[in-house]
Amino acid sequence: MSKSNSLSLEMIENRILIIRGQKVMLSTHLSELYGVEVRALIQAVKRNINRFPSDFMFQLTDLENVDLKSQIVISSWGGARRANPYAFTEQGVAMLSSVLKSKRAVQVNIQIMRAFVKLREIISTHKELAQKLKELELKVESHDENITAIFEAINQLLAPEEKPKRKIGFDVKERKYPYKVRRR
Repeated sequence: MSKSNSLSLEMIENRILIIRGQKVMLSTHLSELYGVEVRALIQAVKRNINRFPSDFMFQLTDLENVDLKSQIVISSWGGARRANPYAFTEQGVAMLSSVLKSKRAVQVNIQIMRAFVKLREIISTHKELAQKLKELELKVESHDENITAIFEAINQLLAPEEKPKRKIGFDVKERKYPYKVRRR
């Protein structure tokens, strides 16, 4: 692929979306990258539909399509289309290279796979960082408890010791005699 035709990783990464909790690329974006019409891409997929199970590819619902358009602020993708675009997962994009057999498709597919791998690395780095922050937070919380206990001990040491008060007067110690009460 020549430098003028080469795709930047950033350009591909910007086209990777999260839909239904999965990282996907839309058929409209893929057709643009592969240099084919959307209809030709979908037609090639439908001719080989047994290679694209539901975890490789799915079609967006009307609501998902409307939400996506409003988020991206694009009036339409690829002209007036009646059908909602298809979303291809990483495995679906990999399978596209076996369906689209042009040299450009192979080169684009390599770039897309690199983008997915880079995205996966970034996500795993963030998970590790989040875990380390959580561990640090727990340490700080235990330190807070220890510091509180130290302050309580210091306050007890600094507080004047209260001695029992001495009684004023005499303490008479005599034997007790049983008294009887007479009733009238």
